[in-house]
Amino acid sequence: MGNFFVIDDEFEMMLIESGRMFIELFLELTLLFLVISFVVGVLNQKLPAEKIQSLLGARKGRGYLIAAGLGALTPFCSCSTIPMLVGLLKARAGFGPLMTFLFTSPLLNPIIIALFIPVLGLSVTLWYAALALSVSIVAGILLQGFGFERYIKQEMLLDKPNSCCDTGQLKAVGAAVAKREPSIWRKAWDECWALFTQMMPYMIIAMAIGSIVHGFVPTDFFAEVAGPENPVAVPTAALIGIPLYVRVTALLPLMGTFLAKGVSIGAIIALVIGSGGASLPEMILLKKLFHWPLLVAFLGVIFTMAIVGGFSFNYFQI
Repeated sequence: MGNFFVIDDEFEMMLIESGRMFIELFLELTLLFLVISFVVGVLNQKLPAEKIQSLLGARKGRGYLIAAGLGALTPFCSCSTIPMLVGLLKARAGFGPLMTFLFTSPLLNPIIIALFIPVLGLSVTLWYAALALSVSIVAGILLQGFGFERYIKQEMLLDKPNSCCDTGQLKAVGAAVAKREPSIWRKAWDECWALFTQMMPYMIIAMAIGSIVHGFVPTDFFAEVAGPENPVAVPTAALIGIPLYVRVTALLPLMGTFLAKGVSIGAIIALVIGSGGASLPEMILLKKLFHWPLLVAFLGVIFTMAIVGGFSFNYFQI
């Protein structure tokens, strides 16, 4: 009985690593979420909705190219794209282009490209960028064409009235205060904080899951399940990537080890797309914003991109 509660050293190290990862994720994602949503809130206050709609509309495909370019320039992970997505949806930007942005941002940005080249080479980098870009644009067009916009939870896009500014209190402090227009910075912060408090419980759950997986799933696990002896290495790599919260930037330095263990380049690409493009923590956050049909469609696009990319890289020996 005395040894029942003894924790061995390996388990203790995994527990410590999970705790460290949770603290790191909490600080990083909280800061990113607040900063991104505040900046988007300011832009929404300064830029008229009509301007954003014209830039990220679906007219003649220009909106898709702008959205893809925006995604390629923003160094966000899959979870930190959410506040920007919400802000742009509130501004009534085009749904299809925004889905393109959601796909491209965590998979195709300057940091990822800069790491891809020395690790996997220029040829692989260019083919990967072309794959992520083309599939993201096509997926955005198809999702808009099939009317998936109706599966966005509209209540998440409504501005919540500030409890300290209801009618009764405004009357109490006088008509002069009631007529005083808050600054754009205050409006942006109120909007930012309201979104943050709505999403925080889901963020904590997401970060806890990501931290546990990070601490308790060893690196060799990926090499074993996606090794050369596994005939379904590509779909396996895509499937195990999706439940994880592993940044592409954190995954790329491990690619040399995977290649040395015999993991195919196709399986590596599938793992990168699955883990970077969609993760279980991100799904938890998106479930707050999307109804199930859109969430399933989003997962389907990422999984399809990972499978097509993985098999293509293997078949053409890129």
